[in-house]
Amino acid sequence: MPTLDTTALPPESLLSETLRDDFPILQQTIHDNKRLVFLDSAASSQRPRQVIQRVQDLYERDYANVHRGIHVLSERSTDAYELARQKVQHFLGAKQDHEIVFTAGTTASINAVARSWGDANLSAGDQILLTPMEHHSNLVPWFQLADRTGALIRHIPLTDDGRLDLDRLEEVLGERTKIVAVTQISNTLGTINPIEEITQRAHAAGAVVLVDAAQSAPHLAIDVQKLGVDFLALSGHKMCGPTGVGVLYGREELLDAMPPFQGGGSMINQVRLDGFTPTGLPAKFEAGTPPIAQAVGLGAAIDYLTAIGLDKIARHEHALVQYAYEKLQGIEGLTILGPSPEHRAGVVSFVLTEPHAHDIAQLLDLDGIAVRAGHHCTQPLHTLLGIAASTRASFYLYNRPAEVDALADSLGQVAALFRPSGRKRRRKEAKS
Repeated sequence: MPTLDTTALPPESLLSETLRDDFPILQQTIHDNKRLVFLDSAASSQRPRQVIQRVQDLYERDYANVHRGIHVLSERSTDAYELARQKVQHFLGAKQDHEIVFTAGTTASINAVARSWGDANLSAGDQILLTPMEHHSNLVPWFQLADRTGALIRHIPLTDDGRLDLDRLEEVLGERTKIVAVTQISNTLGTINPIEEITQRAHAAGAVVLVDAAQSAPHLAIDVQKLGVDFLALSGHKMCGPTGVGVLYGREELLDAMPPFQGGGSMINQVRLDGFTPTGLPAKFEAGTPPIAQAVGLGAAIDYLTAIGLDKIARHEHALVQYAYEKLQGIEGLTILGPSPEHRAGVVSFVLTEPHAHDIAQLLDLDGIAVRAGHHCTQPLHTLLGIAASTRASFYLYNRPAEVDALADSLGQVAALFRPSGRKRRRKEAKS
């Protein structure tokens, strides 16, 4: 079996083992004293002590509702909440902090654009350009928009190895294309998409671009100005932050022109008996009590990731996924989905001839290994690939080569168990 040649890598490409001590949940053992191997960060990452402590500190010392309270706790809470917005601004390279809108997550952010910008800008015959590798959260809101407006859905084709076929982009990108909504990293294939090129070509055709960065923001350095994107959505819980908070980045001129699609407190300038006047950015899109503690926790997660360095995290994960790709390829009957390691992030989805993905995940769990099984909210992609489900291992900054070894060893045993010889052995054991 291959070994990880760390001598060929920069010293910082494998993060220090002491980093793992920051994550209390990873210190436990499960199932008869097996050390937990957590390989499900693409679904939701774990949180370091620094983030957990920051949220606890807010609740214990500073918490109150934000913006309108004329007392010390409200002022402290407001300062912490708005500081978190500034941290997101710098993390994404946005021009202004009011281009950052806090939401409940990536799904909520994409729905906000589809409801507000989409309803105001699309009509019958206009086109929405998507890809077959999108998460349902970047498909369903656009299907709903098409139903409301009469717009048409089109897709950028895929190559055989699970990358976007940009040689055929002009076939589907036309003068009626109003928006291109694309993931930066596929949550199933791990494919890293060339967002800057897609954005340039979309803009040349007169379309705006929304990027689903749920899988990329935790792993890659992002500069929205360099990428040139118009909208970008991310979730805190996938990048060491709390659940219940996400971000919508939008270019100021676009957000300014968009009507608020949720009404209530905070998003108004004036309310009369016969109507209302909305306030400015970003409050216009943050109706009601916002996710205060969650946003502060996201700010702490950004501090944590920034201190480590997104480039270091990316190199660390690339080394792990390359190692995993090589080790898993040696397992008989196992097929890896998606492109080769140089075109993918820290995600490896695969199928075995037998058993079903859910059975694989359950057997791995008995060895203490947590993975994801199913269609990963990418049913159209799985249908295109001719499979009902796959098993996904996803890596993050706290994973280690030894955990890849554990995954490969356990999968090797599962594969052997379900080969014809293994089935005969099981039947024989069952009779005895």
